[in-house]
Amino acid sequence: MAEALGMIECRSFAAMVEASDAMVKAAKVELVGYEKTGGGYVTAIIRGDVAAVKAAVEAGQNGAARVGEIVATHIIARPHVNVDLVLPLGRKTEVEAELSSRGSKR
Repeated sequence: MAEALGMIECRSFAAMVEASDAMVKAAKVELVGYEKTGGGYVTAIIRGDVAAVKAAVEAGQNGAARVGEIVATHIIARPHVNVDLVLPLGRKTEVEAELSSRGSKR
């Protein structure tokens, strides 16, 4: 099963919460966090298999649009391991364990 990241950036916290709720209800995805980027912009981040993330992001767009403004959406299928090591996306510990079991160095 291929992992994917899905992101929805909104222009209000309420819209991001609505998007997050719609995404986790629509498909089997995990809400791994959110990031406040300033100026009222907030991004919700989900993970799951590619098809589930695509369905969830679509549902999240519909939910957020009812409450506020959607700035951007994006899906990354199979993000590189370095992304998980550096960014707060909910998988750093798992990636480090996987790399150490392979004998790999960062």
